[in-house]
Amino acid sequence: MIFSNKLILWYLQNKRDLPWRKTKNPYHVWLSEIILQQTRVAQGLDYYLKFIDAFPTVNHLANAEESTVLKLWQGLGYYSRARNLHFSAKYIVNELNGEFPKTYKEIVKLKGVGDYTASAIASMCFNESTAVVDGNVYRVLSRYFGIDTPINSSAGIKEFKALAQSLIDDSQSGTFNQAIMDFGAIQCKPKKPLCLFCPFADSCVAFQKNKIDLLPVKEKKLKIKNRYFNFLVIKTADHKTILKERKGKGIWQGLYQFPLLESEKSIDKNDLISSEMFNEMFPNEVSISLFNKKEVVHKLSHQHLHTQFWIIELNHQKDANIDWKAIENYPVPVLISNFLEEYLS
Repeated sequence: MIFSNKLILWYLQNKRDLPWRKTKNPYHVWLSEIILQQTRVAQGLDYYLKFIDAFPTVNHLANAEESTVLKLWQGLGYYSRARNLHFSAKYIVNELNGEFPKTYKEIVKLKGVGDYTASAIASMCFNESTAVVDGNVYRVLSRYFGIDTPINSSAGIKEFKALAQSLIDDSQSGTFNQAIMDFGAIQCKPKKPLCLFCPFADSCVAFQKNKIDLLPVKEKKLKIKNRYFNFLVIKTADHKTILKERKGKGIWQGLYQFPLLESEKSIDKNDLISSEMFNEMFPNEVSISLFNKKEVVHKLSHQHLHTQFWIIELNHQKDANIDWKAIENYPVPVLISNFLEEYLS
């Protein structure tokens, strides 16, 4: 209890003023947690406010078109979060009569909700004593207790979950969970943590043994895959273009993109013209120019997308049915959104 008492005291003096902390509405907390899964608070806050404004209740979200949800999510990345959010909202409304589940075991069944998110909602909204473990918590616990078990290993995940659960204050589990997350974000930061002003400095193993920069430990990352994207940006004489919705599985599922030619390496204009896809789309002569003289490298967790945008101008293209004036209404990956912002400016 000494650890939790000291932590909560720190939290009461230093906690961040965030809108989802002013309510026990599980819909609001759920939305904030999904947004913050792969996003910093500074960026996620604006998206949270936009979503609450557009969809004030789970019913509003459930009744929205998926393309509307994806458009509002645009720029946050990891779009499966938005699709799962929408799917689960419809499930809550249609299968649970609009009642948000109230226990960890029921909350974790929602699509896109894992142990961390379910623990956060259950503790903050329903006072269930379930410990959260996210990147901040891993860092705090590994440093304080001097644990070098890799946090992204099966053994590490189990060890840190059990440790966090043993430390939680059952009488104020939601406050404890928010306290340890804020402590990791504000005090025990990844780089340049505020050790000299830390209430745990006299008992922190990493500080005492000068291992702050060595903890937490992560197993080696997967090898990054390089992919080469060539988007064909069509512009007809009557200002029409082609945008296609990405089908099937994938991070951009449900988003729209220009026709895509993926190559094994960077290509030039001659390579483009000689490709089978290009000749099928453009049997007649067209005007071709490369918009970005330097490749745009879009970095995802396990792959880097080396991207070129080719401007194709011609009189007519049978599949070009989207007016350029309406193009900003379509949800697109941030890679294409950034191109459009520059191209249309």
